Amino acid sequence: MSAFRAGDAGSNPARGTKVIGMEKMEVPSQRAYRLIYPQLVVLVSSINPTTKKPNIMTIAWSTPLSANPPLVGILVAPRRYSHELISSAREFVINIPTVEIIEKAIKCGRVSGRMHDKFSEFGLTAKPAKIVQAPIIEECVAHLECKLVDQLTTGDHTLFIGEVVAACANEGTFDGQFMDIERIRNFYQVSGDSYASLSKELLRPGL
Repeated sequence: MSAFRAGDAGSNPARGTKVIGMEKMEVPSQRAYRLIYPQLVVLVSSINPTTKKPNIMTIAWSTPLSANPPLVGILVAPRRYSHELISSAREFVINIPTVEIIEKAIKCGRVSGRMHDKFSEFGLTAKPAKIVQAPIIEECVAHLECKLVDQLTTGDHTLFIGEVVAACANEGTFDGQFMDIERIRNFYQVSGDSYASLSKELLRPGL
């Protein structure tokens, strides 16, 4: 993976390979989740069902849950405005950004939609989705439209479980099996304001 911080759309020069020690060190339990990082950054769009005003939330906690039926999950803290919108509208869209819009994506996670119109402020484009009322974000390369089927309290977050009712990707980015990492550069949160993108090198270990 190539590493960079928000504000740098390129990658840092390669650093020397570090030797990994064999001794085990203790990790505080409240930081244990960082051991399964980096995590893909996504933009979740939602809508106020009364005013029809859309909103964007930046998260790194999303995951596939089932292939049949097609279920995905996102974890959202109850204090966030999107938590309120998703709970009431019962739908959301997972949009996949690339490093070309990393600064806009990170800025969407730093202000609240209660006081800000993130689409207009950060130069992102809301386009009608195929099925749900929440919009897709045109500048992203893939979109999963979801209807909320369940929500579970998981400690300090809520797991929103959505059934994918429609999905699409930019032409030439998805071959029916995989996203083409040679043509697109998703980005992953490593820690805080540090992010990484995938290398074009594919590892295919012999089994």
